[in-house]
Amino acid sequence: MGFFQKIADFFTGYKEIDSDFYEELEELLVMGDVGIATTETLIEDLKVKVRENKISDPGKCRELLVESMKESLKSTRSDDMYDFETGPSVVLIIGVNGVGKTTSVAKLANIYKNEGKKVLLSAADTFRAAAIEQLDIWSERVGVDMIKGVENGDPGAVVFDSVKAAKARNVDILICDTAGRLHNKTNLMNELKKINTIIKNEYPEAKKETLVVVDGTTGQNAMSQAKEFMAFTDVTGIILTKLDGSAKGGIAIAIQNELNIPVKFIGLGEKVDDLERFDPDKFVDELFK
Repeated sequence: MGFFQKIADFFTGYKEIDSDFYEELEELLVMGDVGIATTETLIEDLKVKVRENKISDPGKCRELLVESMKESLKSTRSDDMYDFETGPSVVLIIGVNGVGKTTSVAKLANIYKNEGKKVLLSAADTFRAAAIEQLDIWSERVGVDMIKGVENGDPGAVVFDSVKAAKARNVDILICDTAGRLHNKTNLMNELKKINTIIKNEYPEAKKETLVVVDGTTGQNAMSQAKEFMAFTDVTGIILTKLDGSAKGGIAIAIQNELNIPVKFIGLGEKVDDLERFDPDKFVDELFK
């Protein structure tokens, strides 16, 4: 049984709303990766709604909690958060190795190609063994072109060539895969800074989007990863992967609440069409289904 099923069932096990009720609910939320700070916010919000609505039945708190979670998820979102999709644009995909970064590049390409957009991929992760080959296979499978260099080559040069190609071919969206790990954080920071400078100088008219990919199954570690990238680059959104199976899901709420950055896409499996735009209402409803 998943943590959120336990939370859903929890409300029917109490006869009154007391301190024990709130303490156990708080513990369940933390175990579901909602995080301590976000959990405290949700519990306080729930207490206020219980008082304001003069609720005494614990069973009625379930919908109040669902409502609070949806409100929390929507607080970081705006009407123009997907404005980069109207192109021309450059989407920079960042994240540590192993989180599903390269496959997320392919899945994004698949979404936009199916929507009739002209997409180009840039294999700028030149340092991970087989990263270029992996993206090459995906590009053929999805049916979009790719610009690549050589293994251990200069990622900036690949991005430079990709930008030139995107402009020449009137591409709607250029999606760049980047290195997840270099020798140290300073090297990684400098590499991303150089890539950003190239895009700014060579393609100033393009809209810019930087999405950090994090693994939903790693819980609070996913939060730490996102924070690290936010420390040295302008992150505009999150792609939360691997939310199928064992993922507890609460990390989506924690990330948006504590980092104030919207989750824009979620990955629900391994297939090429298993990435979708994040819908807060649908997400929370599924958690408590």
